[in-house]
Amino acid sequence: MDRTMQSEYFKKALRLPALPAWLSGAAWMAAGLGILALIWTLVALRLNNPVLLPTPTVVLEGFYQLFADGLLLKDVVASLKRVFIGFLIASAIGVPLAMLLAYFVTLRRLILPVVNLIRPIPPIAWIPIAILWFGIGDKPSFFITAIAAFFPIFLNSFFGGISVEDQHLNAARCLGAKKVSLVVRIMFPSALPMIWTGLKIGLGQSWMAVVTAELIAAQSGLGYMIQVSRLNLETSYVLVGMVTIGVLGSLMALALTSVERYVLPWKQK
Repeated sequence: MDRTMQSEYFKKALRLPALPAWLSGAAWMAAGLGILALIWTLVALRLNNPVLLPTPTVVLEGFYQLFADGLLLKDVVASLKRVFIGFLIASAIGVPLAMLLAYFVTLRRLILPVVNLIRPIPPIAWIPIAILWFGIGDKPSFFITAIAAFFPIFLNSFFGGISVEDQHLNAARCLGAKKVSLVVRIMFPSALPMIWTGLKIGLGQSWMAVVTAELIAAQSGLGYMIQVSRLNLETSYVLVGMVTIGVLGSLMALALTSVERYVLPWKQK
C-alpha cells in the first residue's frame, strides 16, 4: 500500500459517522438554546434584580409551581381552545370564499375591495368592538383569533386559486366538468400548496392574536396570566407564560409541517 492509499485509509477510519438529520437538527437546537440560556443568565446576574429579569432557574421554579398547582395547564387549555376554534372558523370561511372569488370574476370585483379595505385593520383594533358585541369571555377571543387567521388563509387560497392554469380548466370543461367540479376537483387541489401555506401562517397569527385578546377581553388563558402576573410584579410567571407560548407555537408549526407530508406528498423530496 503506497503512501497516498495509506493516507486515504486513515482518513476514512478516523471519519465520524454522519448523524441522522433529525439528530443533527436537535443538536443545533440544543446548542442555540444553551447559548440563549447562558446569555440570559449572565444578563440577569448582571442586573441582579429578579423583578426586571429573573434567571432561568427562577423561571423554571415558577413553571414547576404553576404546573403543580394546575393553573398553567388550565390557562394553556383555555388559550388552545380559543386558537383552534377561531382558526377553524377562519378556515371554514376563508378557503371556500377564496375559491369562489378566484373562479367567479363578478363576485371577485364585488367582494375583493371590501376585503382589501378591512385587511389592514390590526386584530387588536377589533377588541373594543368584540367586547361590545360579545362581552367578556371566550366569544370575543374566538372573534379576534378568527379575524387574525382569516386574511392570510384567504389571501393565500385566493392567489393559489387564480394561479391555476387556464388550460387545465379548459381541458376539464371539454370533458364535461361543471362549475362545481371545476372549483372542487381542479382549482382546489391545484391551489392546495398555497392554501396549506395560508393555514400555517393563519394558525400562527391566531396564536399571537389570542394572547392580545386575553390581555384585555378574557379572564383566563396565557395572556390573562401574563397580565395578572405583570400587575403583581411576578416577572418569573410572566416569562413562564411567554416561554410556554413560544413552545406551543413551535409545536403547532411542527405538527402542521408533519401533516403536510401526507397532505402534499408531491412536495417532499
